[in-house]
Amino acid sequence: MAEAKTKPTTKSVDEYLASIEDEERRSDCMAIAALMQAVTKQSPVMWGTSIVGFGHYRYTYESGHCGESCRTGFSSRKGDISIYLMASSPDHAGLLSKLGKHKMGKSCLYVRRLSEIDTKILKKLITSSYKEMQARYADEG
Repeated sequence: MAEAKTKPTTKSVDEYLASIEDEERRSDCMAIAALMQAVTKQSPVMWGTSIVGFGHYRYTYESGHCGESCRTGFSSRKGDISIYLMASSPDHAGLLSKLGKHKMGKSCLYVRRLSEIDTKILKKLITSSYKEMQARYADEG
């Protein structure tokens, strides 16, 4: 079975954030990092080359494939900032309807700029998602 490419590294989160060329995007990512650190009480860790992650958990698919991932995190991508979170709790639909300009995948929230969303709602989404992950994977950080 193939080894996961995205795993925790010793790369510097500060260097990754500093390398984001667009000043507004860099500022947005720094704000998201601070928000996630406040919510999770975890220090940020680079996962692979471009994901800033907080906490971790192990998963196993029905196929038997297993791996490890961060409980929440984000990455500055070409067009958007990808925010990784669980979106299955009952309150998420209502929160997403109040968030502002975004797209939502299965477990990835896409926003272009923090100025286009309500960051108080974002904090509620991250908090709810992180608590859901803690309940599912209580024995891990």
